[in-house]
Amino acid sequence: MSSHSDAIKFAYWVPNVSGGLVISNIEQRTGWDIDYNRKLAQIAEANGFDYALSQIRFTAGYGADNQHESVSFSHALLAATTTLKVIAAILPGPWNPALAAKQIATINHLTNGRVSVNVVSGWFRGEFAAIGELWLDHDERYRRSEEFIRALRGIWTEDSFTLKGDFYRFTNYSMKPKPIEPLPEIFQGGSSRAARDMASRVSDWYFTNGNTPEEIRKQVDDIRTKAKANGHKVRIGVNAFAIARESEQEARAVLDEIIAKANPEAVQGFADQVKNAGKASPEGEGNWAKSSFEDLVQYNDGFRSNLIGTPEQIAERILKLKDAGADLILLGFLHFQEEVEFFGKRVIPLVRELEAARDRELVAAE
Repeated sequence: MSSHSDAIKFAYWVPNVSGGLVISNIEQRTGWDIDYNRKLAQIAEANGFDYALSQIRFTAGYGADNQHESVSFSHALLAATTTLKVIAAILPGPWNPALAAKQIATINHLTNGRVSVNVVSGWFRGEFAAIGELWLDHDERYRRSEEFIRALRGIWTEDSFTLKGDFYRFTNYSMKPKPIEPLPEIFQGGSSRAARDMASRVSDWYFTNGNTPEEIRKQVDDIRTKAKANGHKVRIGVNAFAIARESEQEARAVLDEIIAKANPEAVQGFADQVKNAGKASPEGEGNWAKSSFEDLVQYNDGFRSNLIGTPEQIAERILKLKDAGADLILLGFLHFQEEVEFFGKRVIPLVRELEAARDRELVAAE
């Protein structure tokens, strides 16, 4: 029988960046300020969410005119909650692993181990140019991220840590105090071959853009086969934009309105920047490589996961994503506070019922 630890986990995107989670002029009752976000974190915690993921942005773009820094913002949300885990996005380049390791270790002690990191390899070339950071080619960015993660883990677990890397150098570095066990989880994003290969070697979690169960399964099979060969285990998170309504017609009407009111210039600007992601990989595959205009209206192809409909329909589709290998669903919403609450009260219990029914079937079959 699968234990409750095998239950699929739920996370939400922290709106610490203005403009919400869709590039559209539709009304979004979502605030980016700390008061809104503290309350949102408490609502999520009370309604069955396991994680929150803060976003990292240094410059404005695509309706995101204002952005709060991810690590300090994550700490504020952790301070306002008791069980929610918060994943702080970190960008190699602006962050050195020594700073990140120290920062996260301290927050780990201050919050009883509830902080994690999402190592973002970066696709926003304009941002790197604006802040004077060196821009690397696609696969080199992943090579640097892998070295960054190896450095983080080394600093957190070893005394006299030494690394003679291509991007980072450490000599007999002992950081104390080390994080309390278990170590902060390390998440990463991507869908390209370089991203999957990196996950199969070093990451605890791999986030991929929204997609169909069939396409998710292909990535999962590739990663898990490679990870097994490396003696490593990696769990999978899938992005989804949820529109849960009392009727499927109502939910679809919301999606149609989001796309009808999309901001074409902002979507095109985003499309131009994300050419530095999957399309820039040697094999031309990965995040946004095959995204349509409609897909790009939601930053991470969230509509493709099709969590749009009634709570019952969405719960069944979540089980299909779980069957495809997803361990976590990372959710975006139009009106965050009210929709996180609705999702937690109406969808998550249905998912738990479906999981329990499946467990009973497995026991009966033994």
